[in-house]
Amino acid sequence: METIPLAEILRPGSLNDYIGQEHLVGEGAVLYNTIVNNSIPSMIFWGPPGVGKTTLAYIISQTLNRKFYTLSAINSGVKDVRAVIEAAKESSEPSVMFIDEIHRFSKSQQDSLLGAVEKGTVTLIGATTENPSFEVITPLLSRCQVYILKTLEKEDLLKIIAKAIEYYRTIGIEIDISEDEALIRISGGDARKLYNAIELLVSSLKKDNNVHINNELTLKIIQQNLAMYDKKGEQHYDIISAFIKSMRGSDPNAAVYWLARMIEGGEDPLFIARRMLILASEDIGNANPNALLLANACFDAVNKIGWPESRIILSQTTVYLATSPKSNSTYTAIDEAIAFIGKTGDLPVPLSIRNAPTRLMKDIGYGKDYKYAHSYESNFIDHEFLPDKIRGTKFFEPGSNARENEIRAFLKARWKQKYNY
Repeated sequence: METIPLAEILRPGSLNDYIGQEHLVGEGAVLYNTIVNNSIPSMIFWGPPGVGKTTLAYIISQTLNRKFYTLSAINSGVKDVRAVIEAAKESSEPSVMFIDEIHRFSKSQQDSLLGAVEKGTVTLIGATTENPSFEVITPLLSRCQVYILKTLEKEDLLKIIAKAIEYYRTIGIEIDISEDEALIRISGGDARKLYNAIELLVSSLKKDNNVHINNELTLKIIQQNLAMYDKKGEQHYDIISAFIKSMRGSDPNAAVYWLARMIEGGEDPLFIARRMLILASEDIGNANPNALLLANACFDAVNKIGWPESRIILSQTTVYLATSPKSNSTYTAIDEAIAFIGKTGDLPVPLSIRNAPTRLMKDIGYGKDYKYAHSYESNFIDHEFLPDKIRGTKFFEPGSNARENEIRAFLKARWKQKYNY
């Protein structure tokens, strides 16, 4: 007889029992309001594993009394999609089609959803751990609202632990947890991983229907039972995290080791290459601009070559990125600018740098007094490009490396003390 996993037994069936994602489903939050108003759009849930994407989709369908069809992109194709659409057409009640790991659908598979979504034959809810901007085709993405689900907070995880304790009590097993730090850390904000850990601890430590759990026992038992890397399993995200952090930390040996773990586990080479492409900009940036070029060339080459030869290209790029000088100055700059806009709002563009395609715009001052940089020595003139209220605000701070030291000197020579470079 097949044993039902604890995570499945305790899967919530209503919004009242749902844990986490208060920014979406807390009373008055954006998704909560659409559910209450029975006006849900087709949507994409984007977030890490184990944060409640599948559960939330099911709860929405049940709350609104909609027929719920579920497909997994791993083992479903266009034929399965069309079968659901036909069933939805024939049904007398509105239907929700949930597609797990929708990023794994090919372009043609995603194309097969467009007509039904546009006509409202079904309400699509897709779940993905990947950025939908890259993984979902534009026509489908434009027809869906994207909701970002966050890693569960400690308070959420403690509620999950309490829920598990209460369940075991109902079946005659008493659990005493004197220390929960290791459990929380092992979960990584993933409810499923937390439930699995608790289930493993109970089965390993149960004596006379009593279980005592502390940090030492948690670490010992979990480490003894770690599965080998599985691209569909929980370690998928742990291994890619170790890979990225090793390159960021300039350790080519560790980076190549984790790369090999992914290769042996059958990971998608484009997934690896895409992560390196992001790292090249986020963690290296202008300390070595060639890193982004090589990472992009790596992505293109891997896309053309495939296994097994792609391992060589991935290894070359991994070592190059790991041994490159590091800087996150441009990553920090854009995040600071976005945060600043959140505080100051949409400040007006200075008149001198506005576009003036019509006579009227010129008459009211658009483009007046603009100074064309190429008309001046060194192709530079001290002109104001920021809104008046934030003159002199600095978002970009060059890192401390050879290339960005040159950039700092370049900016200081031109802007003098204005930005304090």
